[in-house]
Amino acid sequence: MHALILEDDPATRATLVELVAKEGFETLECGALADAHAALEQHRVGLAILDLELPDGSAMELLESLHSAGVEVLVMTERGDVDTAVEALEMGVADFLVKPLRAPQLRKAVRDTRKTLDLRRDLDSLGRQGPRPPGFAGMVGSSSGMRAVFELIEKVAPTVANVLVHGETGTGKELVAAAIHQCSDRSSGPFISVNCGALTDSLIESELFGHEAGAFTGAKQAKAGVFEQASGGTLFLDEVFEMPLDQQVSLLRVLEAREITRVGGEQPIPVDFRLVAASNLVGQEAVDEGKVREDLLFRLMVFPIELPPLRDRTTDIPDLARHFLQLLIALHGRHKRFTDDALDALAAHSWPGNVRELRNVIERAYILADVVIEPEHIKLLGHELQPFNGVDTLPVKVGMSIAEAEKVLIQATLEDCGGSKRKAALRLGISLKTLYNRVNVYAAQDESRTTTSGA
Repeated sequence: MHALILEDDPATRATLVELVAKEGFETLECGALADAHAALEQHRVGLAILDLELPDGSAMELLESLHSAGVEVLVMTERGDVDTAVEALEMGVADFLVKPLRAPQLRKAVRDTRKTLDLRRDLDSLGRQGPRPPGFAGMVGSSSGMRAVFELIEKVAPTVANVLVHGETGTGKELVAAAIHQCSDRSSGPFISVNCGALTDSLIESELFGHEAGAFTGAKQAKAGVFEQASGGTLFLDEVFEMPLDQQVSLLRVLEAREITRVGGEQPIPVDFRLVAASNLVGQEAVDEGKVREDLLFRLMVFPIELPPLRDRTTDIPDLARHFLQLLIALHGRHKRFTDDALDALAAHSWPGNVRELRNVIERAYILADVVIEPEHIKLLGHELQPFNGVDTLPVKVGMSIAEAEKVLIQATLEDCGGSKRKAALRLGISLKTLYNRVNVYAAQDESRTTTSGA
């Protein structure tokens, strides 16, 4: 993947080239606007880092063509000019950097754009790899559960409704968000993905709202937050219930007012983004646990979409396995194939880590196998593939209380998972904390009955 570095200062250009190369890009160095035009005619570029002020003109004239070509763009300038920043952001720029550049900020911006490019490559790659597996908008599957998800995406994508995607870890919630963006009228705009669980309390406000130069110690230059970056496109907030409650209030205010104020700033900035949020927690359960404000939950759940776990769509496993194998073949250039026995072994596994776990297993099997992927290449991955243990029915009687039925289900699932609470929580679609609370209640109930019986 090529990155265009347009910077007239040789020392700064050399620093940028070194940093970007470490992130896996092949670099194209240009010191003038004319050189950049020539490089773009000869190479396909995924990322462009542009100094706006050049001896032979302004790099602003490149933005429209770069945006239409799907290039992720970072712009640099000596001046913290708000008007120029807003104009660049409106033209689809991923981030706006003011000199002198700070390596950590630049490195983060490059990694964020790389993540976007990798996701786009995964969504588009099958178009270059022959027959497509059954699916929709880059998502693979033909099971009834996934067909229902595809229908919901088709219905909600043309609207501006907020979407809350719920599903276990590893089910592909970001792919749902990307599919909604791809099928919407905003598909030509940016798709900005943020993992709220990965943001520290001290940084989350700056990341969401951006900040002005001098807003706090270390804020040497202005920075647009993700609300601004997503203007004209889609903002995906993963693990949204991990956002601190005080910031949830701020998010609610942004959704209502559609404007933000940067940290250290005074001027309100209008924002126009489509919000897709995601969580592996059930909405009401998250409210009961104090993880999310109820008023924010109602605002997010305008249109909920629930992703089924992989164990409930086992008929999709062979197509998913072949899909991931084709991606690896395209990446490494070495053709390999599955035996029927290998596909049967994959389909029999319970997959507590869902599609993400399956993808990792396929990648490791691809490395282990020479040409043909056999069951033994799957079994040598640090754990044995474990099929379900055969608990298909439970003794739930008519008239039994919901609490009693829940206890039967939880205890049976724990037994089926070999006592692993983490796996059982994933299977049940509840948080680990909730499962521990239920188990403690059951233990106390059993102890009370034992004491009463002994008395």
